[in-house]
Amino acid sequence: MQPEFWHKKWASNQIGFHLPQVNPYLQRHWPELAIPARARVLVPLCGKSLDLLWLAGQGHQVLGIELSQTAVEDFFSEQQLAPEVSDAGAFKVYRAGAIELWCGDFFALTARDVADCAALYDRAALIALPPPMRERYGAHLQQILPAELRGLLITLDYDQAQLPGPPFAVEDDEVQRSWGCFWRLHMLQEQDVLGESWKFLRAGVTRLVERVYRISAR
Repeated sequence: MQPEFWHKKWASNQIGFHLPQVNPYLQRHWPELAIPARARVLVPLCGKSLDLLWLAGQGHQVLGIELSQTAVEDFFSEQQLAPEVSDAGAFKVYRAGAIELWCGDFFALTARDVADCAALYDRAALIALPPPMRERYGAHLQQILPAELRGLLITLDYDQAQLPGPPFAVEDDEVQRSWGCFWRLHMLQEQDVLGESWKFLRAGVTRLVERVYRISAR
């Protein structure tokens, strides 16, 4: 999956993956992690998610990584924020208050860039990637992030033969295999949400399971 795919999605406003409200799993489970208020939180492939505002509202410093400049600029415009813009290596950095959005290729992110990140929040990154890129994504996270980490991972699972991604189906076995070797994982919630998704129902999908994992250091 090439960057141009996502650029076209944002340019044509085909962003059904964008939630018009804060993710309820984030609101329900984040407080259980007991992450210090001033901690820096990494949010990969963040789009223009309202979750960024919610995390900042908890007192966190938020570092979002997003490929699409349209998504980044839309976020600040829609929230009526005037960001300072600068460059950091391969990224263009937009900063307003506690929120920094780095526009560029996630795989250009280095360990130095995220050395002070104490937490990870992934709602839309892992499920946005096809299998080979998911492997690369997980390996890159493990390579650059501090081992002493806490966070949330939210996945989606269904019969991929019934509907092509994105979002892509990610089975629990895959999560345990590729992430569990580096971090401790605990499934906090598992819920079939098929009845809430007209797109999947219309496509004939018979099962649509969301899972929420707590990530912590081994």
